[in-house]
Amino acid sequence: MKEKSLLNDTLLLATAAIWGFAFVAQRVGMDHIGPFTYNGLRFLLGGSILIPIALKFSPITNARLIPTVKGSMVAGLALFVAASLQQIGLVYTTAGNAGFITGLYVVLVPVIGLGRRQAIGIGRWIAVVIAVGGLYLLSVTRDFTINPGDLLVVGSALFFAIHVQLIDHLAPRHSALWLSLLQYLVVGFFSLVVGLIREPWVLSALRAALPAILYGGIGSISIAYTLQVIAQRKAEPSHAAIILSLEGSFAALGGWILLGEVLSLRALLGCALLLIGMLLSQLAGLRRRTVIVAVE
Repeated sequence: MKEKSLLNDTLLLATAAIWGFAFVAQRVGMDHIGPFTYNGLRFLLGGSILIPIALKFSPITNARLIPTVKGSMVAGLALFVAASLQQIGLVYTTAGNAGFITGLYVVLVPVIGLGRRQAIGIGRWIAVVIAVGGLYLLSVTRDFTINPGDLLVVGSALFFAIHVQLIDHLAPRHSALWLSLLQYLVVGFFSLVVGLIREPWVLSALRAALPAILYGGIGSISIAYTLQVIAQRKAEPSHAAIILSLEGSFAALGGWILLGEVLSLRALLGCALLLIGMLLSQLAGLRRRTVIVAVE
């Protein structure tokens, strides 16, 4: 039993690391192609690779496919807005900032749940206050200005939280694997359409961005999602959520090692408060039924 628990924790930690370092890939991709083109290619790639996995391990009947497609359209549109805001924000902010700020969705989920009459205890309100304080230290300068990239990523965190609530509503009614891969295809389709209309397509630029696209599609979506599903079959959801909250830390580590990004003492304190807020929000909401989704 201990060996299985250790294996699950290792898989979840690997998932958090892959997602965290994906912020570096997303930043690098922006050096060559536009944000919508990048998202379109990586989401279509990642979703397509999951299709044979779904066909083998989670076959779906024609009768269930149509309702699942409809649900995936709704969830996919919310994820499209979230992913687009995040990717555009990464043009103007660091991978570390984006990783920690994106993690705000963990704190925002229960707040948005108030609209669905979901209870929120004092512990989670405290988590919100701590996280907001961390966001202030990380993103708001001493002269009260905020990096526009950070502001866009805050917007993406809000839509990621809305997306989690949508998945919480849809997941009990549909195959989780099919719901996920179909919503990825929805995001990829709409992103690619916008990219084709608004962004230049240059073969040499696409070639230069290929490693970042492959990491974002195969690593961040296909491999990390599969590891998450395998690990969460046996792991306690709240325990898994705490490990996956380390994603922002890996993003900052990747930004430091690979991109030379350095956080000031004020920013480090902000990151620490954001992480504390995320962990406290998970600990305050311990329950058997928790939905966790990939947000990269």
